[in-house]
Amino acid sequence: MTYLPTGFDARAFLAQLTTCPGIYQMFDADGKILYVGKAKSLKNRVSSYFRNSGLSTKTQALVARIADIQVTVTSSETEALLLEQNLIKNERPPYNILLRDDKSYPYIFVSDRDSYPAVCFNRGARHKGGRYFGPFPSSGAVRESLSLLQKIFRVRQCEESFFRNRSRPCLQYQINRCSGPCVEGLVSPEDYARDVRHTTMFLEGKNTAILQELGEAMEQASVALEFEKAAAYRDQISALQKIQEQQYVTGMSGDADVFGIACQPGGVSLHVLFVRAGRVVGSKSIHPKVSVEEAEADILSAFLGQWYFGAQREIPDQVIVSYEMSDSQALAKALMKKHGRKVVVSHNVRGERAGWQRLAQTNARQQLNGWLANKQNVYNRFLALQEVLGLEGPPVRMECFDISHSAGEATVASCVVFDRNGPLKSDYRTFNIKGVTAGDDYAAMRQALERRYTRLKTGEGMLPDILFIDGGKGQVRQATGILELLQITEVLVIGVAKGPNRRAGLEVLIMGESGDDISLAGDSPALHLVQHIRDEAHRFAITGHRARRGKVRKQSRLEEIPGIGPKRRRELLRHFGSIRGIGQASIEEIAKVSTISRTLAEEIYAAFHPEI
Repeated sequence: MTYLPTGFDARAFLAQLTTCPGIYQMFDADGKILYVGKAKSLKNRVSSYFRNSGLSTKTQALVARIADIQVTVTSSETEALLLEQNLIKNERPPYNILLRDDKSYPYIFVSDRDSYPAVCFNRGARHKGGRYFGPFPSSGAVRESLSLLQKIFRVRQCEESFFRNRSRPCLQYQINRCSGPCVEGLVSPEDYARDVRHTTMFLEGKNTAILQELGEAMEQASVALEFEKAAAYRDQISALQKIQEQQYVTGMSGDADVFGIACQPGGVSLHVLFVRAGRVVGSKSIHPKVSVEEAEADILSAFLGQWYFGAQREIPDQVIVSYEMSDSQALAKALMKKHGRKVVVSHNVRGERAGWQRLAQTNARQQLNGWLANKQNVYNRFLALQEVLGLEGPPVRMECFDISHSAGEATVASCVVFDRNGPLKSDYRTFNIKGVTAGDDYAAMRQALERRYTRLKTGEGMLPDILFIDGGKGQVRQATGILELLQITEVLVIGVAKGPNRRAGLEVLIMGESGDDISLAGDSPALHLVQHIRDEAHRFAITGHRARRGKVRKQSRLEEIPGIGPKRRRELLRHFGSIRGIGQASIEEIAKVSTISRTLAEEIYAAFHPEI
């Protein structure tokens, strides 16, 4: 892909951008917001703005003014849409005003004025007698939901004037989407009331019995080899789960500041969500300069004091943090004195507040990854590594190898590549290790290195300046032996050995030629670069190992999760209709299954979303 010329470094930004759903905010050089958008995949959507063709004049004008882009990750596209609407209403970005209207949220309305109530679309004032369900993120979502409810429950959706003047049933009755209450004798008031009650129960979220019934029907159809009917039930279950998706961007009430924090060697990220009247109205990421040796709770404690008392800021009724702080009570009293009423500082929260807490924590991790991958930041680390190793110039290309297996099963070696822009994921490779003794990491490393550098020696790729090995002197000897065998002399081999107690910041670098040890300060940018490439190799090796192990065992992803036996797998599949449905569900939806606890739901969600 090529990119439009702009003062904003789009290539570097997009290289580290996540594919998760969320919202993005574009700012100009003065820090003023230009545009707010939502995306199912942030990377795919934001990338589309920087093509060199196919953009409208208005979009080109927007892109030309971009100086910064900030993103907020959400748990689903629906949450992203609601958050987008909240931000547009509060910030009024100029490009959004041109492109979008500012309609109110739509609702589903169930009337209660006669024996045959209607279920219909409603936007605007809510003064009719009956019940309103919503808000929904868009009119399309409401109409899709109404169509589905019409198919399942067959409750009428026609206008009162149309209903009162029928002498024979309309087309909706003919296609089995209405029970025909407009014509006497087609449906009794009692049966129709039952359908309305089921519709209302579903819209209230009391749908366990309905889903259970559909799940049993799907299972019976499958046993009877009626696969088309079973697939139809599966699709209905999936659709029902989709429109009942839990939302944390819009809640019921309450003001809160919600803080998430993420720490890695070389950086700290704090992300705050501003919740007002139950809605997330904005967010902000901060990267304070602190020591990585400090615990997250200590960093939060020091930061919150400066955040609320170092400037004139609005103090909400609740401050929600990700870690328990030893001085939380003292902070709450100080805030209460300044605020004039009680302020609660808490970390152990449930329900909507737990959802906000998870969003803040997810965004803190995502923002930290992006900040660490910043082009200038990475290049400064390369310069620091050059100085530490006494090189003539900063390295251009580095590779790192790691081994992963489960008690010798499905051994996989990873090779990750970094250049001066950070991770070069297009050059990542995994090697399925075969023919070695189970658990022999030395033999596995020899095989992976020999396969990799035999190909590079023949000109299939580019040799690195530095080869990092995740391991001690034994693993380094395997690497230097293979390179000597292949007569490769221009690659510097360095082992990354874990320090005392395997603690981050105490790693030791082992030089391949001399065997000398080099210890770097915990705040050294060079050490942070080495830790980054080592951790990325470790992550990529585990990902490859899990994929191979799952393929060899021919198991579903559910079978790899501890605590998920045949009964729970059956209940999950019955509830969601398919593995895909489980993968698209939120933690709260998974926890609704009767045999699944909250803790187990979090483990299932993590298994399907390893990047979060």
